[in-house]
Amino acid sequence: MSLFVLGADAPSARGQDEPASPDKPSAVQTAQSSSIPVAESGGDHTTAKHEHTNRLAKESSPYLLQHAHNPVDWYPWGDEAFAKAKRENKMVFLSVGYAACHWCHVMERESFEDAEIAKLMNDKFVCIKVDREERPDVDQIYMTSVQMISGSGGWPMSVFLLPDAKPFWGGTYFPARTGDRGTSTGFLSIVKQIDQAWKTQNEVVRKQAQHVTQAIAANQLSPDDEATPQPGGISDAMIDRVADSLAKAFDPKYGGFGYSEARDNQPKFPEPSNLVFLLDRMKRQSVASESREQAKAMVRKTLDGMLSGAMLDHLGGGFHRYSVDRKWQIPHFEKMLYDNGQLASVYAQAGVDFDSPEYRDVARQICDFVLRELKADGNAFYSALDADSDGEEGKFYRWTQAEVADMQSSVEGFANFATVFRLTAEPNFEGEYFAIDPRRSLTSIADERGTTYDELRKQLAPARSDLFRRRSTRSRPLTDVKILTAWNGLMIAGLADTGRLLHEPKYVRAAADAAEFVLRELADSDGRLKRSYAAGQAKLNAYVDDYAFLVSGLIALHRATDDVKWLTQANAITEQQIQWFGDDSGGGFFFTSSDHPSLIVRVKDPVDGAIPSGASVSAENLLYLLCHQPQPKFATKLMQTLNASAPLFRKSPSAAPRLAAVAAEFNDSKSNLQGDPASSGNSPLKSRPN
Repeated sequence: MSLFVLGADAPSARGQDEPASPDKPSAVQTAQSSSIPVAESGGDHTTAKHEHTNRLAKESSPYLLQHAHNPVDWYPWGDEAFAKAKRENKMVFLSVGYAACHWCHVMERESFEDAEIAKLMNDKFVCIKVDREERPDVDQIYMTSVQMISGSGGWPMSVFLLPDAKPFWGGTYFPARTGDRGTSTGFLSIVKQIDQAWKTQNEVVRKQAQHVTQAIAANQLSPDDEATPQPGGISDAMIDRVADSLAKAFDPKYGGFGYSEARDNQPKFPEPSNLVFLLDRMKRQSVASESREQAKAMVRKTLDGMLSGAMLDHLGGGFHRYSVDRKWQIPHFEKMLYDNGQLASVYAQAGVDFDSPEYRDVARQICDFVLRELKADGNAFYSALDADSDGEEGKFYRWTQAEVADMQSSVEGFANFATVFRLTAEPNFEGEYFAIDPRRSLTSIADERGTTYDELRKQLAPARSDLFRRRSTRSRPLTDVKILTAWNGLMIAGLADTGRLLHEPKYVRAAADAAEFVLRELADSDGRLKRSYAAGQAKLNAYVDDYAFLVSGLIALHRATDDVKWLTQANAITEQQIQWFGDDSGGGFFFTSSDHPSLIVRVKDPVDGAIPSGASVSAENLLYLLCHQPQPKFATKLMQTLNASAPLFRKSPSAAPRLAAVAAEFNDSKSNLQGDPASSGNSPLKSRPN
């Protein structure tokens, strides 16, 4: 069996990889056309008695600590591992995942705790484990290689590398043995075949690794004429094509994007950047009224769809990571800080724009959930809640039929609650459990009953409170207690936006407290940022996302408070970002700093996915700063960023919708910026969320 046949047989983890619509490409789809799923940290992992302890016991990442007592002899990413691989002429097995990832837990239990598999891995490979949230640079490079090799990607990510770190072959989740899950090839068989190829086809393996590495580099460098930066930047016609592309990918029945009749059950993600663009477009007077109305309809349908399904936690607030079905009914139960930070901004803004008390409530529920369950000592925010509890996906959030039957007589107002949230219907989760799912907005249910949303919400409050109390006594999903600068920036913005728009000072205060922590604990004396904070220490070089997203949060605080200190901090961090990440020749920003430890490629990441691109948020920041404390270098860098991104819009119109919103604002504001950008009393960005 050839290795590429293995790639065809090996499945991606269910729902782990983000779907790519025709104009929302994966990383490989943005390359040249010629290119070929938490644990709390704590305790002493180095001295406690375990049968196995590896080098990950000295790490602070909760995800890495989850694997500290595997029989696999894991190394963290670094020189020690690659030096051993070169010295012993062994291939490297790279496993990338994150603490809240369900299928990462599955592969650990099935393969990395298996004595036979672990012995083979230790004998034949040098094994490296990476937390993708701590090292998104490593994740990005090797995810691109997996997508090139297999056509899809996801987590856990499994990649086989040469001793010099060039990727040879990879995939995502694999069952332990052939036959364990249908016809999928087992990981044990794959490990044996990769080792055999290294021994008997060494030159072929090296050539393929070189080819894949060159393709990754081509994806970044884009030397073809079509990808040359465009001096005119992103035109209004290009922005119109973004709207058209989103309309083509839109699901008119349930909202959201990426739907087609051929992919009826494809997972749906929130994709907040799409919503930021559409919220901006529906109010932009330079846009034709028909297009504004189309944008408005897409926003409303999507926001209603998301809050009507079980992807929204109707008891505790906050959104799960995505829905595994078109109808938003069955969530993948992880709760990520980055999703909830962005969605707080979006729902708060939509609550104002549509005068919707339900949207405003969703924004408040997101903020209350984060402050209750993800707030760390020191007031910053943890990264995520796991999908699993007691070894089962979503168990914390589900209700058995016996529990539902008991509550009929023991919970005040339960009959009404059960009718609204469909607990009188057949079980809707794996044939046994209920996931609370009203299927419609509460506003529409209230209208049908001839009452108001606020009145219905009051009627449901006693039962909702009782169910939340009962659920809180269960074994909880574990918390990924890393504090990431970038994700905290998104949540700071979400809190500040919600507080400003909904007149809730407590959220603005919480945003300010978190910002103070990040500025104090995740920056050195020279102002350089760190990526991650855990176990009392900040570590790892920050990435462009850390700089851009933190600045976005500081700008949101400036908008909420008018306190110049936030603007001053935003200016200073942006200057650091330009110094260490700016690309003076190609425009825009690299993902890693100029003094970052060397990898096989220095990457850029222009695509707005579940997390927005650093380039998009940087452009947004620069435009705001130009309107308040204009600096020539900021104007130059903004123009470079827009010019450098134009080729992406020609290839994949909806790849960076958040950046398209910035371009639309810039195009409408050119006359001000070319004169005195600060001449108007208000920022042109006041009308849309950060």
